[in-house]
Amino acid sequence: MAVNISKKKPNSANKRSHALNATKKQQKLNLQVERLADGTKVRLTARERRTLRKAEKAA
Repeated sequence: MAVNISKKKPNSANKRSHALNATKKQQKLNLQVERLADGTKVRLTARERRTLRKAEKAA
């Protein structure tokens, strides 16, 4: 089971029709499962995963 370490929450917004009716919608996070070097599985957002990979590449 992957551990969720991200502290981010879904974004809420209004969906607007042509008649400008407002309906609440949620933009959910793009969570990905990543295996760390020590073998543990964690759930990260795609942006956090990209940042980790960039840091590994630079080091």
